[in-house]
Order: sequence, then C-alpha cells, then structure tokens
Amino acid sequence: MVPGFTGSGPGHWQSIWERAHPAYRRVRQRDWDQPEPTEWVAALDQAVRAIPGRVFLVGHSLGCIAIAKWAVGREPGEVVCAMLVAPSDVEAGTAPPEVRCFAPIPLERLSFDSLVVSSSNDPLVTPERAARFAQAWGSRLISIGPAGHIHTAAGYGPWPEGHALMREMLGPAERTA
Repeated sequence: MVPGFTGSGPGHWQSIWERAHPAYRRVRQRDWDQPEPTEWVAALDQAVRAIPGRVFLVGHSLGCIAIAKWAVGREPGEVVCAMLVAPSDVEAGTAPPEVRCFAPIPLERLSFDSLVVSSSNDPLVTPERAARFAQAWGSRLISIGPAGHIHTAAGYGPWPEGHALMREMLGPAERTA
C-alpha cells in the first residue's frame, strides 16, 4: 500500500484492507504532511526491495505519483503490477502547495502492468488528466463515475469493489488472498 498526502487514516480503504489482510504492507514515510519526493521514492524503493517474491503496488493520490517517479528507468521484474487510484495532479493550480514539489509528473510507460482508477468528479485530478496519465503509463483506465477523490471523505471506507479490482489484477492464483 502506497498512501498519499497525509497518509491513509484508519477509515481509509487502504488501512481497512491492511487490517483485513495481514500480508499487505504499507510503505512508511517519515512525514506524511510535508512530503518530499526523494524521501518518498527512497522509502518506496526500500519497501519493494524488502519484499521477497511478487510485489503488487496499490497507490492512492500522491502515492500514485510516487510510484510513477520510482518506476522511471526501472527494469521489469521488481513489481508485477500496480493499481493507481485517484492519481493527484500535482501540476494543477488547485493542488495543495505541499505536494507541488512532486512536479513534474513522469509520463513514461511503466515497466509493469497497471490500472488507473479514476472518478468523474475528483477535485484533485480532472478526468482528462487521469486519462492522460493512464495513456502515458500504459495503464488500463477505469472510471467509477462520480466518486470524488475515492477516499474516506467521499464515502470510500472498505471499498470492496476496489479490492475486487485489485484481486482481478493479481490473477486467479491470488484471488484467495
């Protein structure tokens, strides 16, 4: 799990999934409220390297941008796939000042399969920008309609549909997780 700006609180779907599935791990950041791109990418790299076997990343918001930055120049193999939920447009004028340091957003094809899950009314990324990210990253794009930022405040607590999407990406052998 790769949370975004401010981390995913206890009611966020990422936190709920982690509690329900002890094998899921969270990337830990030194400071969730004053994100620093180099630190965030290094923490993600350390977390990926610490996991033996297949790695599946689930990013939310700024976590998606951290994943895209980490992936630049990576060879296939370290990560098998990623689900990128509500990627935050850190280049938009509406982006919180604390996250603008993550600009520019890498627009290079990811070396692993990926899915971008977006919303038609996300205040942190327009549908057009989400589609642009998906296209550049070589990701499949799914819009789940008017779902805000797909987080706790938008009514997304457990989000079983999202977990089903994740398990679908993992494939038949992983669906019992």
